[in-house]
Amino acid sequence: MKITLPADVFADAVAWTARTLPQRPVVPILAGLHLKADADQLTVSAFDYDISATNTVSADVAEPGQVVVSGRLLAEVAKSLPDRPVELVLSGSEVEIRCGTAEFGLVTMPVEDFPALPEPPAALGQVDAAALRTALAQVVPAASPDETLIMLTGVRIDIDDGGLELAATDRYRIAAAKLPWQPTVEGVSAGMLVPAKTLKDAGKGFADGPVEIGADDSQFALTSGGRQTVTRLLDAEYIDYRAAFDGVDVPVTAKVDAGPLAEAIKRVSLVAERLSAVRLAFTRDQVEVSAGGGDLGRGSEAVPCTLDGADEVKVSFLPQFIVDGLHGVPGDVATISMLEAHKPVLITGDDPSYRYLAMSLRQA
Repeated sequence: MKITLPADVFADAVAWTARTLPQRPVVPILAGLHLKADADQLTVSAFDYDISATNTVSADVAEPGQVVVSGRLLAEVAKSLPDRPVELVLSGSEVEIRCGTAEFGLVTMPVEDFPALPEPPAALGQVDAAALRTALAQVVPAASPDETLIMLTGVRIDIDDGGLELAATDRYRIAAAKLPWQPTVEGVSAGMLVPAKTLKDAGKGFADGPVEIGADDSQFALTSGGRQTVTRLLDAEYIDYRAAFDGVDVPVTAKVDAGPLAEAIKRVSLVAERLSAVRLAFTRDQVEVSAGGGDLGRGSEAVPCTLDGADEVKVSFLPQFIVDGLHGVPGDVATISMLEAHKPVLITGDDPSYRYLAMSLRQA
């Protein structure tokens, strides 16, 4: 193998693919990145039997070939290279990396030990990359990092005639977002549970443009340009999140600038003890955010709002739960719909495609 390509292209391809490398691989070869050069392109691949990632970029291929090297080491080397053309040459048991006056020799791993990548599922349709990134930013924070209940670590994706909708929950809040969908299969209808972390990591690396979504009974795929991620679906039943939204009675609504309220909550929560709530007291023209009062101290801040349906309402939340909901609001103004303390609160924006439902806590 002997190829040449720009340093930034090489570093970007390696970094995007290396993000899927397992922290504790069950066999050493899974810590490697597979590099294959042919037909004027370089394909960098990673696979741990659950997730595969491939990134194909243009390269000047003088001699085709393939190698496997330590993925994390290659990523560190690639990002440190100067802004010059990079030459990769396979020499015996080493792959030599030359860039300007810098030269590295990385020991290769057995190519024959690297597992065959899964065949990606057939494409179902396309979404816009920017819209997908926005929807993931709105929904993924509501998924749980605790793998005790595997269902809660995933993002539910539903595709039907109404479009594509993503949802996630950790039992204490539910976030859902719809986005436009261009089907490539007539009358497609599907529901799947995809690992939230995989979606978050994959979505970050896609350039603006269409993202192709593929799925079958066991796999899910995202493809954009030369980048593709294929992951196993989570085998778990999911709650009827749409019914949870439809069942909320919210006669009281407050309109407030989402950014200033989120910042006030973050400031005031500095004096809240761990796992303690912040209190939101809504009146006709403002919401007072308060926390603390114990050993650490206390804090409060008022933010203008407009309240309809009641003279005052008091609710309490764990700070991050309400901040995540406000950060997801499309536009500047959040509508916070409530009934009374201890009841779920619904957060929406001017765009009805986003909904965030959070359980309020008992007032201290």
